[in-house]
Amino acid sequence: MTTEKKEMEVVKGLDLERYMGRWYEIASFPSRFQPKNGADTRATYTLNPDGTVKVLNETWNGGKRGFIQGSAFKTDPKSDEAKFKVRFYVPPFLPIIPVTGDYWVLYIDPEYQHAVIGQPSRSYLWILSRTAHVEEETYKQLVEKAVEQGYDVSKLQKTPQSDTPPESNAAPDDTKGVWWIKSIFGK
Repeated sequence: MTTEKKEMEVVKGLDLERYMGRWYEIASFPSRFQPKNGADTRATYTLNPDGTVKVLNETWNGGKRGFIQGSAFKTDPKSDEAKFKVRFYVPPFLPIIPVTGDYWVLYIDPEYQHAVIGQPSRSYLWILSRTAHVEEETYKQLVEKAVEQGYDVSKLQKTPQSDTPPESNAAPDDTKGVWWIKSIFGK
C-alpha cells in the first residue's frame, strides 16, 4: 500500500501547549532505537520556559522500563510548520553522543487526541494516541493519512499496549541499557 512520493505536508499552526503531555505509541516502523519486543511504549512531552520541549520516551521489555530523555525544538522558529528536531544523547546509560533527528507532525486531529509523526526520508513513522488503545476505524484512518504522505505502510507494526498502562515507577529501570545495546544488533 504505497502512493507516489510527493512532498510531505506537515501540520501548520500546531498548538504546542495542547500537544504537550503523554502520547501512546499505537504503531510504528521498527527502529534500531527501540527494543524489538517493547510494549507499552509512550512519549511524554513537557514545554520548557525557553520554548523547547523535554522529551521522555519509555518502553517496557521483560518487566523492565527502558527510557531515554531528550529535547525537541522547532527547525525554523519563524515557520508555522510543525517541523521539529529531536535530540537525544546516547547511550542512555552514559549519555555522551548527541543524535538528532527530524520529527514532523504530519497529522493531528482537531481534539489533539491522535497524531501521525514522520520525517522526510519516510524511514520512520509513528501513530500516536492520547489513549493506549484506539478503535480499529480510527486506526485505519490514521494509516490512510500516512499513505497520503507517501509512506509504505506495509512496514507498520502495532505496538502492544496493556489495558492498564504501567506507571514509570512500577517496574525496575533498565539502568544498564541492555535494551539499547541489543537494539544496536537488531535484537
